Amino acid sequence: MSTDESLSVSGPLDAEELRKIDAWWRACNYLSVGMIYLRANPLLKEPLSTEHVKHRLLGHWGASPALSFAWAHLNRLIKRDELDVIFIAGPGHGAPGVLGPSYLEGTYSEVYPDKSEDTEGMRKFFKQFSFPGQIGSHVTPETPGSIHEGGELGYSLAHAYGAAFDNPDLIVACVVGDGEAETGPLATAWHSNKFLNPIRDGAVLPILNLNGYKIANPTILARISHEELEAMFIGYGYRPYFVEGSDPAEMHQKMASVVDEAIAEIKTIQKSARESGIAERPRWPMIVLRSPKGWSGPKTINGHQSEGSWRSHQVPFADAGTSSSGLRLLEEWLQSYRPEELFDDNGRLVEELKELSPQGQRRMSANLHANGGLLRKALKLPDFRDYAVEVNRLGQTEHENTKPLGEFLRDVLKNNMNNFRIFGPDETASNRLQAVYGASKKTWMADFLPEDEDGGELSRDGRVMEMLSEHTLVGWLEGYLLTGRHGFFHTYEAFAHVVDSMFNQHAKWLDTSKNHVPWRAKVSSQNILLSSTVWRQDHNGFSHQDPGFIDLVTNKSPSVTRVYLPPDANTLLSVADHCLRSTDYINVIVADKQKHLQFLTIEEAVVHCTKGVGLWERASNDQGEIPDLVMACCGDVATLEALAATAILREHLPDLKVRFVNVVDLFKLQPNTEHPHGLSHREFDSLFTVDKPVIFNFHGYPWLIHKLAYRFKNHENLHVRGYKERGNINTPMELAILNEVDRFNLVIDVIDRVPKLQIRAAHLKELMKNEIIENLRYAHQHGTDKPEITGWQWPF
Repeated sequence: MSTDESLSVSGPLDAEELRKIDAWWRACNYLSVGMIYLRANPLLKEPLSTEHVKHRLLGHWGASPALSFAWAHLNRLIKRDELDVIFIAGPGHGAPGVLGPSYLEGTYSEVYPDKSEDTEGMRKFFKQFSFPGQIGSHVTPETPGSIHEGGELGYSLAHAYGAAFDNPDLIVACVVGDGEAETGPLATAWHSNKFLNPIRDGAVLPILNLNGYKIANPTILARISHEELEAMFIGYGYRPYFVEGSDPAEMHQKMASVVDEAIAEIKTIQKSARESGIAERPRWPMIVLRSPKGWSGPKTINGHQSEGSWRSHQVPFADAGTSSSGLRLLEEWLQSYRPEELFDDNGRLVEELKELSPQGQRRMSANLHANGGLLRKALKLPDFRDYAVEVNRLGQTEHENTKPLGEFLRDVLKNNMNNFRIFGPDETASNRLQAVYGASKKTWMADFLPEDEDGGELSRDGRVMEMLSEHTLVGWLEGYLLTGRHGFFHTYEAFAHVVDSMFNQHAKWLDTSKNHVPWRAKVSSQNILLSSTVWRQDHNGFSHQDPGFIDLVTNKSPSVTRVYLPPDANTLLSVADHCLRSTDYINVIVADKQKHLQFLTIEEAVVHCTKGVGLWERASNDQGEIPDLVMACCGDVATLEALAATAILREHLPDLKVRFVNVVDLFKLQPNTEHPHGLSHREFDSLFTVDKPVIFNFHGYPWLIHKLAYRFKNHENLHVRGYKERGNINTPMELAILNEVDRFNLVIDVIDRVPKLQIRAAHLKELMKNEIIENLRYAHQHGTDKPEITGWQWPF
């Protein structure tokens, strides 16, 4: 570590400033080492013993010094210029480099009073890190100032830009790990600068933490030439600044100079755009910080290089808890930071260093944007009933289900032009949401061509965010939500899997925040629309047939997950309104974009969606009697085919008592002991009976329904039809037949399951088999379904 004598390098910092900022950084590094390795004896007032060392040693030291180094220099500018800055740490296991500054700024002790700014509080602060029952080694929701955990690498930069949108005074400092920079999500996120408007948005200052190594390998960007690396970032549209070296004094002066220049450049860009009213895409500054991995740690350990090596990412010396030599090395390392100069006799940071931190909410660890629920304002929503499709009779008229939703979202945009955005790939019009362009176009800060005027729908100040990277889009949305705003994401159903693990990470963040971090305020829910669904892929084929994203959702915490499958346009409107009003959930809505039969009036839709599951009286004929079977369904096409099967049964077997049940809220099929939206056993038994056959036609994979409902009494009589990976280029009816969710197979299923029909209804069963053969033949001959299929309406 540096000594006072070495701090004589000339630069923008005078000698006193340099001494203090280096001392503050040493304090951060001391805390980082302490929390990784120690469970007691925080200020080395007595020699270390094995009892002081954690039983579980962790090598999460590699990126921490660079993180706290960047934090220290940002603090200087925040305090000097009264900046509004939040900090995002991208490197994996980088929590020590953020927790240390948070503790030194006093925020950590304010949030967690038992981690007080004294020796006893520091001991608890050390012991809690990556320790059973305590906090993790990422920048988890428990960490003040964090909106990005980094449990999975790749999303830091997208989160940063999402936080900056519509936050004109905010600067988001985002430290990107050079290992993280090898991920696909991070690679596409560099392009976010083509969507940042310097008039209305804040700024992102990316800082590439180029320390050279991942867990056991060198990083790509650290092993290419300076010229190639610089050219890459210039090609991405940035102005890169380089801070490179290992000597602390020189690095402090270089970093101070570069941060000064970068922040000044950001302010100049914004001032020019805001005064002229002209938003053009500038070259935003970014910083490449090349420093050794495990900077300021031991140079070698047991004869192997540690600082500047991949070993500093792992467990530099695992024998500190068992070996006297390892223990001595750990003690020497800690003593090299000279803690007696940094903390007083009571364990509190000395006053002259305490004064380096910004005050109050200027502290990055206490910035309100990093606890965005405190800034959140409810949306001004129009009445969704005003966009309803007129429905006079069940199953008589057709409409594109998502089109009225687009009209509703258009006016949500109009009413909330500073805190609501729509995110999706190149599919807004494809998903029939194009009405939103009536309120706001697509954000576009790159070049314009003359042909864009003819329907391109591009605009510098658009609020519809389109990019062909679901990772970047969802990252933007998450950053936007976590800083207090609202949003809506849509994509093709089959390709939502692109963000499977990203969804997992956000669900875990919400679950922890909601249930374990009481000081975090509620944020707006993440609303996901899955459209272009499995059952209407006539020309796209097998690759576009996958309804499995909802299976993934059901694996996550019931406190934060919701899944809705509205069967028509009016139920979709009701569900969307509910989701936009909600907080701390991930709401997944499955609704196809094609024309479908409409079933419920808007008021009926509201009642049905409020219940989440219910009888459809007009499709049932068991009123006042015990039904012979229950025909149940969930999803638009599944509902259509279940209705058509019910109509066939009622026409050919008029004395058969059929109860028709539709499910909108998928989690109604779990017991209420497992999910807060679930049914009680009495409610389930009342709807689905305790001993009658239940033929359940489902939008997705059939085994998902069994997974949810297996605890209920009548599960043994529950027979589910759904997608079974059978299909390619098919007509809608052909695809339904191949997966046995069609009306004809459903009727056959009823005949097989209802004992009194097995012999009596043999002629109807044969008729259904003939219909299957005829419909497949017709599809292969004509390329379309039969007119009586495409034009079918509910006959009763």
